[in-house]
Amino acid sequence: MELEYSIEGGDFSKAGLASSEVKKILKQVNIKPEIIKRIAVAMYEAEVNVVAHAYQGKMLVNIDPSKVYIRFEDEGPGIENIDQAMQEGFSTASEAVRQMGFGAGMGLPNMKKNVDEFFVGSVVGKGTTVELTTYIK
Repeated sequence: MELEYSIEGGDFSKAGLASSEVKKILKQVNIKPEIIKRIAVAMYEAEVNVVAHAYQGKMLVNIDPSKVYIRFEDEGPGIENIDQAMQEGFSTASEAVRQMGFGAGMGLPNMKKNVDEFFVGSVVGKGTTVELTTYIK
């Protein structure tokens, strides 16, 4: 099953909607609740990062009998130093984003902790790609 969702940068009123939709689908296809929880945490963190940091992006989801693969692609400023961005507590979120309760610097680390395979790649001035893979069986 392949799904695609558009994510608009800066629109916090819709942050998490795509992740919630995928979570419902994962329940419908009978994936174990503990696996859904891990996927949902990572997926939500990635979606909020797109909203907080990029102009726009998309979430591509592939669900097959052995795994759930989710790819986020965004158009935005990119990440200058991925190693630094992976450190818990490091954030480049604006003050406005922080005042809304986001931007604590836990997004990328939480994604990595909650999936089986994690990749982040970025081109400064162009955008960022995040890939999350969780094995079902």
